[in-house]
Amino acid sequence: QVQLVESGGGSVQAGGSLELSCAASGYTYSSYRMGWFRQAPGKEREGVAEISTGGASTYYADSVKGRFTISRDNGKNTLYLQMNGLKPEDSAMYYCAAGRYGPTWYALRPQSYNYWGQGTQVTVSS
Repeated sequence: QVQLVESGGGSVQAGGSLELSCAASGYTYSSYRMGWFRQAPGKEREGVAEISTGGASTYYADSVKGRFTISRDNGKNTLYLQMNGLKPEDSAMYYCAAGRYGPTWYALRPQSYNYWGQGTQVTVSS
């Protein structure tokens, strides 16, 4: 079955860095767009970054542009999110997701994605 397993979360001080990873299995990884989402307590899940199947195209939420970098290794079936310049408002549960691109695709929208991981917690202290 499809599995997405995130890792790399933790607690850091403001200005610090973390790299999240997401190991995918159970489907043809290279055929799916991949995304990172986050959800803080009491808030809706929001799209953070998205990458096309081959990695040539990336999309970012305005709040993370210039600080976060999404990448993927199709040979290792792994997705990454490098997070630099972390801020307290970046604190959330971070989820990776996989979606099959189609004509009704909306970038960074949870509804576009089919499979989800269980999440990894990121906490940024001031």
